[in-house]
Amino acid sequence: MPDHLKSRRSFLGEAACASLGSASIMSTLLNLKMANNAVAAGLPPDPDDRRSLVCLYLHGGIDSYNVLVPKDTARYDQYEEARTNLALPNASTLPLNQIAGGDGLDYGLHPAMTAMQEYFNGTGDPVKPRRMSMIANIGTLVRETTLAEYQSKTHPLPRSLFSHSDQTEQWQTSLPEGATNLTGWAGRVADVLHATCNANSQTSMSISLAGNNIFQVGRNTQQFVMTSRGALTFSQVSGENHPTAIKNLALRSLMEQEYANLMEKAFAELTDRSLDQQELVQTEFDALADDFAGVTFPNTRIGRDLRAALKTISLREALGLRRQTLFVSMGGWDHHSALIAPQQAMLSELSPALAAFQQGLENLNLADSTITFSASDFARTLRSNGSGSDHAWGGNQFILGGPVDGGKILGKFPSLALDSTDDVGRGGRIIPTTSVDQLFAELLLWFGLSGRANFEQVLPNLSNFYDVADANPADPTTLPIGFLKPGTF
Repeated sequence: MPDHLKSRRSFLGEAACASLGSASIMSTLLNLKMANNAVAAGLPPDPDDRRSLVCLYLHGGIDSYNVLVPKDTARYDQYEEARTNLALPNASTLPLNQIAGGDGLDYGLHPAMTAMQEYFNGTGDPVKPRRMSMIANIGTLVRETTLAEYQSKTHPLPRSLFSHSDQTEQWQTSLPEGATNLTGWAGRVADVLHATCNANSQTSMSISLAGNNIFQVGRNTQQFVMTSRGALTFSQVSGENHPTAIKNLALRSLMEQEYANLMEKAFAELTDRSLDQQELVQTEFDALADDFAGVTFPNTRIGRDLRAALKTISLREALGLRRQTLFVSMGGWDHHSALIAPQQAMLSELSPALAAFQQGLENLNLADSTITFSASDFARTLRSNGSGSDHAWGGNQFILGGPVDGGKILGKFPSLALDSTDDVGRGGRIIPTTSVDQLFAELLLWFGLSGRANFEQVLPNLSNFYDVADANPADPTTLPIGFLKPGTF
């Protein structure tokens, strides 16, 4: 390569690192729209049948036994005895009114989650429809596990339990025993569905508002990374003397160079097309108003990210997407040193942002084609470490959207007594009774994945818990968990 091009490439690397992070940006730019030869599932023939899955990842391991709290006297007393100074007053938790089909027991939500209580109960002013249910004691599993099996040292268990990085990886890959070449389950479903349902799309069906992630990495597909302000274009910063604008101009100029080496030329052309696609997405994104028929998002990071997610979902048709996954994250849930006040503050940010997101979907007639679900590394120990809680295992997650049969607590809520048969010890680490595979399978049944071979490709561990041949759209009792309304897939 000529010396002047080498020097310009060196400058490009420094510029990208200094501005937006070269590894993340180039990974995004080179993988915006990749074809695949996977056997596609049979989707409904209606071209207007568009669906979005939104993963809200709560990094750090949320203490979800203070998010969903038993209210009946006997179970609350167990909770209070186990949690001591971490226990919320029973009168402070927000009552949940279950419909038939849940476990029929009394629960309360964390007092900071009033906006989400309204979507569970179907109340508020104006009255909101029931859009939210909760899944109790869900976590990573290789197969169903009892306390005796856990203690046997021979029963297969998820790799590196209680580790942030490993459990995050397993939630996002659905590969509890790990893998040499990591792909995420949303990436693998994109491998299967992309060619059929998004063949004419202007971008990837996997869109991240939280940087690069494992969740959306496929064998042949990658995520399209955005920010709350839209696509990662090189025209967002302007001004003749602005340092970032100068670096962006250098990158675009480099992509327009003529290279003697064929590989370098192909690299430049691919990246240049990718930049153009980013600009296209940004143009569409900027054209949308931010008020969503009167919905105001909190001016917080999660509020801005969920507002961007709403705009991105509303662009599905313009971008040629029938199927779409979005990844949104909120960090800071690793509450070792203090729990009560920090969790109150964080849930006070999260709950109204989620409620605004759901209301925006309702206003744009997108609620029935979007499901949002929460995920996190793990739950926390029941026992206090003094002022906070430590890494544990099974916990509680929510599922939200028009296709959700709202107003239910699903799964099996565990005993919160320390050293019960649900507890592996060391301060109240609860063995999950629902696998993440079951959650993902029901989401993907709704999303349009079909056929045992496709499910084995996307969720290779699912057969330890569920056979997709049993699924009947008209009968929720045949589903892995049963949170979908009858007839919604």
